[in-house]
Amino acid sequence: MLKMMSKQTNHNHGYGTFRDSLRAPIYNWFTYPAGYSYKLVEEKIKEHNLGKNSWIIDPFVGSGTTSMAAKLAGVNSIGIEAHPFVYQIAKTKTFWEFDLKKLREDIKSFTERIMSAKSRDWEKVNLDGKPELLFKCYPTATLKKLYFILALIERSKYSEETKNFFRTGLTHTLRTVSTAGTGWPYIAPTKYQGKKIARDVFSTYIPRIEKMLADIEHIRTLKYPKTKTNIVLGDSRNLSDIKANSIDLLVTSPPYLNNFDYADRTRLEMYFFGHAKTWGEITKKVRNKLMIAATTQVSKEKFDREYLNQAIKKTCPELYTTLVDTINTLSKRKLVKGGKKNYDFMVAGYFNDIFATLQQLARVMKKGSASVWVLGDSAPYGVHIPTEKYIGELALGLGFKKFETEIIRKRGDKWANNPQRHSVPLQESILTILK
Repeated sequence: MLKMMSKQTNHNHGYGTFRDSLRAPIYNWFTYPAGYSYKLVEEKIKEHNLGKNSWIIDPFVGSGTTSMAAKLAGVNSIGIEAHPFVYQIAKTKTFWEFDLKKLREDIKSFTERIMSAKSRDWEKVNLDGKPELLFKCYPTATLKKLYFILALIERSKYSEETKNFFRTGLTHTLRTVSTAGTGWPYIAPTKYQGKKIARDVFSTYIPRIEKMLADIEHIRTLKYPKTKTNIVLGDSRNLSDIKANSIDLLVTSPPYLNNFDYADRTRLEMYFFGHAKTWGEITKKVRNKLMIAATTQVSKEKFDREYLNQAIKKTCPELYTTLVDTINTLSKRKLVKGGKKNYDFMVAGYFNDIFATLQQLARVMKKGSASVWVLGDSAPYGVHIPTEKYIGELALGLGFKKFETEIIRKRGDKWANNPQRHSVPLQESILTILK
């Protein structure tokens, strides 16, 4: 079997940027703190000649970009997401089969109910027991109006799809009306308080769901072919429900190895909708279910003495040695670095999880299929880790044919003047693995 790495290239064939999805109808319903343009998915579908009988998979589907683009292109798709709140967003964004007349009537009746409400209706909302973070992000009156809308949704007799539509509009409104610093990816409750003028909840929310309706109406005019779009709350490390040799293309962007805690970045939404009330609950319900990419997800007790999965040693002995050396270097550096972050455990956990995902993909991907990964390298404590190269080598060890990389942009320039930041130049790349 041919095993090789093609020469690295540096081209961008109309892949666009994440900003494309921030401007496009439906794609922009939820601003996730990571992602890529739907144009990349469109390009790869064309490049690999996918059609109505083809299947595309995204094992880290996030808020649904891959599945949405596949649906519009008339390609069947499977999107796997381990974060329960983000999974629900993806489900909502990929459901467009409303009875439009009924949806318009429901939106009209719902907005009329909101606008006819008197101050006494939302002032009586009970906020006892709500997490402290919410009170730091909103004036009490604002928070009561937000919960007033949520109560109307939950008490209504609308279909579950329509309720999800209304909830997603409310999700967008959460960050828009806050007087704190709640822009992605961080929540900074004290950054703007006293400076940022509170926006009215009702006059923000109603135009939002009306715009969402316009998005649905627009997408329906495109007359996209009928396809199967499966959004699954699951784990990319276990794809046992997917038939072997059934997938024609993969397009995904897994968490970068950059200590970004995805569970924490949705803390505001999790707290507001009652999915969790504490850091510990988020850990149990979300953080522990995600692949490891942050030090907040690891502890020494979670790892064997060898750190790395011994199956990596059997399939990729040279890479295994390289990773062990990297991990040992990080273990030594953390002893003399401020914060003493467990980057060593994080790196071990990350590649253990990526390896487990690749094992599953080796079974479900068709011979001759391509797996397209949007990835960033990293340099914890200044130790460079070429993530795309290592993932490609893991794939070769598992029987994939070859891999190649394209550099699409440089990263880290905005931190150049930070004296505590490492000086290692970083990049974002597209890794393509062929089976």
